[in-house]
Amino acid sequence: MDSLPSVTVAIPTFNEEASIANVLNGFLATTYPGTLVIVVADGDSDDGTKKIVREFVDRDHRVQLIDNPLRIQSAALNLILNRYESDIFLRADAHSDYAPDYIERSVEALLETSAMDAGGAQRFVAKTPFQLGIALAAKTFFGSGGAKYRDPHYDGYADTVFLGCFWRQKLLNLGGFSVARNEDGELSLRMVRENPEAIYVSSKIKVWYYPRQTWQRLWRQYIKYGRGRCLTHIRHPDKFHLRSRIPLLFIPGLAILATITAIVYVSQLGTVAYLACWLIFQYPMFEALRVTISTRQTVKAEIWRGPAQEIPSVFMRFVYCLMAMITMPLAYNYGYGYQLFQIKVSRQEKTIFFE
Repeated sequence: MDSLPSVTVAIPTFNEEASIANVLNGFLATTYPGTLVIVVADGDSDDGTKKIVREFVDRDHRVQLIDNPLRIQSAALNLILNRYESDIFLRADAHSDYAPDYIERSVEALLETSAMDAGGAQRFVAKTPFQLGIALAAKTFFGSGGAKYRDPHYDGYADTVFLGCFWRQKLLNLGGFSVARNEDGELSLRMVRENPEAIYVSSKIKVWYYPRQTWQRLWRQYIKYGRGRCLTHIRHPDKFHLRSRIPLLFIPGLAILATITAIVYVSQLGTVAYLACWLIFQYPMFEALRVTISTRQTVKAEIWRGPAQEIPSVFMRFVYCLMAMITMPLAYNYGYGYQLFQIKVSRQEKTIFFE
């Protein structure tokens, strides 16, 4: 046990009273026998989150609670990274379920590879109808962009990973998390630049992620994603992955396609040409229909975690999936444009980059 790396589990929170107890209980029941501390950095929650965490602190010395006055997730991670000494820094969030051996398998992946960071696939699960729509959308190319960390069967090196388990000193040497949003993607770029085999995805590391429960929350989340991706592109203009470009091409692509379709129709270039344009324009609908039908036999076992009688019909799954597929790139575009305006026009760069 003494030879095993010590681990700090870092959990940023804000108004997580519905899930934080389950997350903490899960980590406290870990099979990992090494030294462990679980730190919750709370951004001044106004629900019962801090009260629940304090109850854990009082009965188990492994749980710690600190304040995150900036209320930014990356700031919370940096606070924990700099304050708690350990061999390994394991990032977690309060919107997920973790396998009992999650810590053990994460440490194992670091020890057995040359990686600085290791993690598992982001497995989407749902308890509400709209969550289910997002989970289905994540299975489309629109939703995943072909990312390796979305494949639960993948084992190998990748360009980024969900959450992450890091060698703490290497993370410190890189300067920790340096942007206010999309901090994981930006950090991954720096790690891979230093070592092409810096990030490892293991199918043995299992975590299940609960997406946003409502359309409004999904919209806000993807605005933040767009803003964060803008920061990353400005800091690393030479690194612009295809899946980062796809959401930005969504709105201009639809506009161009709509114009071409109108020209084809007005100029009467032929029914076949018009039909071809129309079919491409309807791609999101066809993709939502495809994934809804292809998962109809497995959705209860692999994705749905709510009451069996509350699972939505196949038709409503399709509707929610299509809503999510359209919302994600629209919100992403809005967030990206807004952040670019702030930097280029309002000159607010100092408020969004950590020095």
